[in-house]
Amino acid sequence: MAKKSFSCSACGASFTKWSGRCEGCGDWNTISQDKPLSAGPASKSIGSKRGNTIELTNLSTEEAPPPRTTCGLGELDRVLGGGLVPASAILVGGDPGIGKSTLLLQAAAQFANAGLKTIYVSGEEASAQVRMRAKRLGLSDAPVQLAAETNLRDILTTLEAEKPQLAIIDSIQTMWADNVESAPGSVSQVRSAAHELTTFAKRHGVSVILVGHVTKDGQIAGPRVVEHMVDTVLYFEGERGHQFRILRAVKNRFGPADEIGVFEMTGAGLAEVTNPSALFLSERGEPSPGSVVFAGIEGTRPVLVEMQALVAPSPHSQPRRTVVGWDGGRLAMILAVLEARCGIPFTGLDVYLNVAGGMKISEPAADLAVAAALLSAREDAALPADTVVFGEISLSGALRPAPQTENRLKEAQKLGFTAAIAPAGGKTGSGGGLKLSRPSDLTGFVGETFGAG
Repeated sequence: MAKKSFSCSACGASFTKWSGRCEGCGDWNTISQDKPLSAGPASKSIGSKRGNTIELTNLSTEEAPPPRTTCGLGELDRVLGGGLVPASAILVGGDPGIGKSTLLLQAAAQFANAGLKTIYVSGEEASAQVRMRAKRLGLSDAPVQLAAETNLRDILTTLEAEKPQLAIIDSIQTMWADNVESAPGSVSQVRSAAHELTTFAKRHGVSVILVGHVTKDGQIAGPRVVEHMVDTVLYFEGERGHQFRILRAVKNRFGPADEIGVFEMTGAGLAEVTNPSALFLSERGEPSPGSVVFAGIEGTRPVLVEMQALVAPSPHSQPRRTVVGWDGGRLAMILAVLEARCGIPFTGLDVYLNVAGGMKISEPAADLAVAAALLSAREDAALPADTVVFGEISLSGALRPAPQTENRLKEAQKLGFTAAIAPAGGKTGSGGGLKLSRPSDLTGFVGETFGAG
């Protein structure tokens, strides 16, 4: 006899027996028995209804790529993989006040001007507030239809009647489904609203963009299943103290993931940054200790950013390790390798590391640039201003080549750099015309660059 299983409709928790209250989320009367869909011998009790046979294809089947609509915002089109795909569901997350609504209002106006019938539904602001923002951005004449509503049933009915090609919902946490007995913003409400809107997009061929709030950890609030439902997940990142904003794709079924678009926040809204490397390095002055230029790769785009380090005697028994824009755990690893393999201690020293411009770097290829910045700050010796550094450091002190070395070097040469320090072994092509230094381990790099080892 097949074992019975039960699950909670609110949080999805599974149980082996029924109970009135879910131990996972605490809701009452949400647990029901899971019934199998197959009509085999073990499931005769649910009837003999069988499904339809689905059509199968092989891996060599060729299909035409999906049509795309570009909006004219090149950075947004790049992150989407080349434009907006019909019947796609897109989730955009970001900190409060970072500019999500501004970006999507500009995108809505651009898509509407490109010929797509566009509806913008705001659940957080009144229509008058959205019109004020549109007037400030110079978008009042854009043919965008506007509504302020949170009732999901009314929104879906309106979308079905109006038949738009693009619908923007701001935000998914404010939507309220009347068939779910919980408050707006709860796990069950967010899941239900995302499911209904995604299903509507696929069934009616409407592209839907959902705005999502993020938690303190930087994750989109609500159940992670929402990110699995949608086709594309974008994060809008940046520091309020900086004018730069980064739109990053962490999931994209229609294009490359980890692609980024760079914008600059101005009084007239978000402006595209077509050459982010030049902008991130625009305020870099004369060479100074602790400043190193890192040649990184974000998605398919090479980006040069400045890594800044400060090392100072600590008045505390426990020295500080402060990091902005990079992984603090990886900084601790670099410090340990420098001490264990090169004999350069940082005991009793406060260490501060910052990625200039509000960028967030995650790739291991930044290891060597961080080590160079730390040593430059500790020894009070500035590296040449025309030199870029990149490479991964292993725990043994060996240096590993970074992927797409040739693209990094070409970007550096384009911006006027004449020298590069990169681990031996990477494919450099012609070297980009740069003077290359190719150390094989960290000890050799320290000795060659700073005259110690």
